[in-house]
Amino acid sequence: MSEQAIRLTQYSHGAGCGCKISPKVLETILHSEQAKFVDPNLLVGNETRDDAAVYDLGNGTSIISTTDFFMPIVDNPFDFGRIAATNAISDIFAMGGKPIMAIAILGWPINTLSPDIAREVTEGGRFACRQAGIALAGGHSIDAPEPIFGLAVTGVVPTERVKKNSTAQAGCKLFLTKPLGIGVLTTAEKKSLLKPEHQGLATEVMCRMNVAGAAFANIDGVKAMTDVTGFGLLGHLSEMCQGAGVQALLCYQDIPKLPGVEEYIALGAVPGGTERNFASYGHLMGDMSREVRSLLCDPQTSGG
Repeated sequence: MSEQAIRLTQYSHGAGCGCKISPKVLETILHSEQAKFVDPNLLVGNETRDDAAVYDLGNGTSIISTTDFFMPIVDNPFDFGRIAATNAISDIFAMGGKPIMAIAILGWPINTLSPDIAREVTEGGRFACRQAGIALAGGHSIDAPEPIFGLAVTGVVPTERVKKNSTAQAGCKLFLTKPLGIGVLTTAEKKSLLKPEHQGLATEVMCRMNVAGAAFANIDGVKAMTDVTGFGLLGHLSEMCQGAGVQALLCYQDIPKLPGVEEYIALGAVPGGTERNFASYGHLMGDMSREVRSLLCDPQTSGG
């Protein structure tokens, strides 16, 4: 089979951030009977499911560390690498930081897919790193049954400017920097439902770097930040609310949406992760129609 005929999404059972293990299952995995190791310099760990870990160096600067990887959400190898890298780097911006370097994580079915395709994936990741102004400084690879790519990213942030997902306050307004519907449009494409005028829209959004996060860190009125990825808007917003002990009110009509998303939902282009997200977070929500739920729980990849 020629490289042009390869459809990467056909070689994996999941796609993008929709590959995430459900929050309920993740709670079981992360539960530990061991005594917790307390490090006073660890400002952010995994207690509130924040986007990255933050470590105070004691000199006014903190280190941000994160990793993110997934299976193909698009068929084009270069775009897959670029999206996966952009998504991983976003975690640094979501903490208010500046990325300084990255290393690659690659799992590849060597006997099924050509190494040349893996090289294109890595090239896409390198391109995204260059956009962010950082080097792809190394990495690790394994022979795996399905293609996987992502990054481990290191960043820095002034300690006083760290933005967490658990520090929202009553009266804060919610801002979303990218439209919702990435999971819906990519599912519509898999099902051959995507209209010509909507081709490439999801890829363009997923490749857009969330550099605004670093700027928001310098705004005193910004009390909390997170990026919307595999758990959908309602999942990540629920985590923000639970962490801060507040509630949120959304106006559906004001939420930015990708063109055609409601039409594709009506046609059944809803990824499996949507129902998993609702199963994990639905008990925290008010009443809503299935159509509204399908968008607000839609798993985003490299979301806003």
